Amino acid sequence: MGVKSRQIEPIAVFRSPFTSKFGVPRQSGLVETLRGRIVFTPAFRHEEAIRGLEDFDYIWLIWGFEAPSNLPLKGEAARHHPALTVRPPRLGGNERVGVFASRSPFRPNGLGLSSVRIAKIENGEIEVLGADLMDGTPIYDIKPYVPYADSHPTARGGFTEKREWKKLEVEIPEEIQSVFSPDDLQALIQTLEQDPRPHYHHDPHRVYGMPFAGHDVKFRVENNKCIVLVLD
Repeated sequence: MGVKSRQIEPIAVFRSPFTSKFGVPRQSGLVETLRGRIVFTPAFRHEEAIRGLEDFDYIWLIWGFEAPSNLPLKGEAARHHPALTVRPPRLGGNERVGVFASRSPFRPNGLGLSSVRIAKIENGEIEVLGADLMDGTPIYDIKPYVPYADSHPTARGGFTEKREWKKLEVEIPEEIQSVFSPDDLQALIQTLEQDPRPHYHHDPHRVYGMPFAGHDVKFRVENNKCIVLVLD
């Protein structure tokens, strides 16, 4: 007799300055100053559920992607034909690797895993730094990061070590900088440094819009420089 599967339910929701997928860091920890909040559902909004967590610096978040966009077909048949290979941005978006050799969101099950730093725990909520989740993301579980088991400094990194990731230079006019808090401005700069564009886009005249902290940040990229143009 097989093991009966059980439906999992969110235990919290994530609050972030990013209200769309565009611009969200591609990995946790890349934008170290990016702040977000973990807001528990009523069933877990109790101090007992996080008792002892103040003694840890990092936590693992197990969360859900908005939709199973990995499925190339529509309808019930799509469930039986998940994508077996993906094109990681780190490889320029052209080379394919196996889905289980990547952290791509295009997965058989829409689950993500992120390591984030605890900034503070207050009023039953957890404020964290460095998350790669958009606003409203459901969180299914939280586990403490334990260095003796989770840290592997000499581990190989596969294709992620084959190509150097070059950051963009970011130029933001002073009048636009003044709109943001110091923390949000630093997080915005670090986000743009990572180049949020799809990696097959190279048009220096194309203008992109990225919702962030209540504003639509318009920018373009030319000669390895990201130039912020205006806010909407």
